[in-house]
Amino acid sequence: MHLTVGYLATPTGDDGVALAAALARTFDADVDVVLVVREELPDGHPGRAQYQELLLEKGKQWITKAVGALTGAAKSVNANVLVGESFAEELLRFAESHSSDLIVVGGARDGFFGGHVIGPVSSALLHSSPIPVALAPRGYADDAPETIAAVTAAVPSRPGDDNPLPFAITLASAANLPIRMVSLVSAENLSEAEDLKELRAVQIAAAQENLAVAARALPDSPDIESLVADGMTLESALKKLNWDDDDLLVVGSSRFAAPKRIFLGSTASRILAGTDAPVIVIPRDE
Repeated sequence: MHLTVGYLATPTGDDGVALAAALARTFDADVDVVLVVREELPDGHPGRAQYQELLLEKGKQWITKAVGALTGAAKSVNANVLVGESFAEELLRFAESHSSDLIVVGGARDGFFGGHVIGPVSSALLHSSPIPVALAPRGYADDAPETIAAVTAAVPSRPGDDNPLPFAITLASAANLPIRMVSLVSAENLSEAEDLKELRAVQIAAAQENLAVAARALPDSPDIESLVADGMTLESALKKLNWDDDDLLVVGSSRFAAPKRIFLGSTASRILAGTDAPVIVIPRDE
């Protein structure tokens, strides 16, 4: 596996590096750390080029911290300081050109400890990336696990929504991890059924089918679980789920996403806001 980590010399950047380290240990991954410094356009002023060089030198100093945190966790680590106007665009361009399997970033640090807040860089990635994006929750670096111990897939509750289960199965099988499939049912979906009881029955049937699919794909898995969490709202359903420090959640893109592109839908956004686990958002299937 090859990971590309978008690094900022901030606590947000440290969260992303901590997640990359846990993923690298789990999946024996190679890691590229990418830091993007602002491009200073030449304007004839002699100090402009010198300032650009200063930014590059600072970037090389800052990225040393990230490389040090990943040394020993990853199979190999490379530092890359790039120049560009857009951090997200340069990060995407680098990840695509290096055939990266996953882009890893930290979220914004606004608000309280835990959970996910989408910052400018992660927002851009979550609305355009053709590569899966892994997001570290706020404060992840403060108590990060050594490795990932389990994978959870948030399976869709509506026809047409992208199903992250095949990706989650592939990921879990790569490290022989247990896999959990979760269907979230809320009274907000009552337009699709007469009552919550009926909707839950439909989702239980879907969960059982998901379990059968995973069991066929992972005959040697140590543990496979499929469950339904329900509540009056999506947030109340999420609160019924328990997350360990070493869990990893996989969600799909919106039905409105272009093929092979990520587009974070409203449901996935609410899941991100309501969980403390790191989350991988995958591009929509063809």
